[in-house]
Amino acid sequence: MTFQLLLSYIYSMKAAVYEKYGGPEVVQIKDIPVPTPNENEVLVRIRNTTVNRTDCGFRASKPAFARVFYGLFKPRYPVLGTEFSGDVVAIGSAVEKFKEGDRVFGLHEGFGAHAEFMCMNEDLPIALIPENVSYEVAGSVLEGMYLSESYLKRPDYTNIKNILINGATGSIGSAGLQFSRNRNLEITAVCRAKDFDLIRSLGASHLIDYNTQDFTKVVQDKFDIIFDAVGKSSFFKCKPLMKEKSVFYATEFGPYASNGWLPLFNKFRGGKKIYFPLPKINQEDVIKYGKLLAEGKYTPLIDKRYSLEDISEAYRYADSEQKVGNLVIEIL
Repeated sequence: MTFQLLLSYIYSMKAAVYEKYGGPEVVQIKDIPVPTPNENEVLVRIRNTTVNRTDCGFRASKPAFARVFYGLFKPRYPVLGTEFSGDVVAIGSAVEKFKEGDRVFGLHEGFGAHAEFMCMNEDLPIALIPENVSYEVAGSVLEGMYLSESYLKRPDYTNIKNILINGATGSIGSAGLQFSRNRNLEITAVCRAKDFDLIRSLGASHLIDYNTQDFTKVVQDKFDIIFDAVGKSSFFKCKPLMKEKSVFYATEFGPYASNGWLPLFNKFRGGKKIYFPLPKINQEDVIKYGKLLAEGKYTPLIDKRYSLEDISEAYRYADSEQKVGNLVIEIL
């Protein structure tokens, strides 16, 4: 037994715990036991994580039917946090891919990253951080990258020329913007005017201020792809902006959960389609994203940084829908 593993039996750790659904105030800092890795798990000392849309949704129980999977009356997983970076401090007896001291980053769909330590199976979405990539960058990149790519990797880009991204400043939208830039698409971005220079620097050619204009009413162009990265629009509102063989990608269920069931009728709809794919991420994806970071092909946007003790403030700011990119939680 390693010294670090022995410590995990003795000491507690600080974690952001929520024991009921609700607003930012339900998240409290508590001391809980340090987890012990099973034979195929690594114990990671968390250095950086984020408060993202997934965390906010599960904290507030939105959509409500998610309780079926994550706890009907109270949260089944009381420590949130999906993406992280840190150091491997202990490994299970059967672990082969990692060793103690490795710098790692990943995304745990079972949550747990809003804590000083977290266990994760070595075959899940976790990989080594490239040498030229910081903990902060690695710990704030995966939520946006994998969610945007889950949508935008689907089309054949041979004949795709342009895209409109609604919500280009969020972690998902800014990732989708850079994904589109790397495919040389002409990008129209919907965001706030104060962020125009930033979004233009990431590759957008045309910008629309959602505070003063409804993009569905002022845009004259037709698009191959419309990517609603914030879930604020709908297929029917955007349909007039779509070319005959174009696609609307939804990232939220929308009114009456319509974005969930409308894709069932795509084959009867003609050329204009709507898709709401279930996002997936694996270890190979994390390795690929690490290479993109190392090569300078993607840069996560970081809005604000908080300590673990101030994580409720991070949730409050995230709920305001004013954040640009990511809210980083610095732990160790």
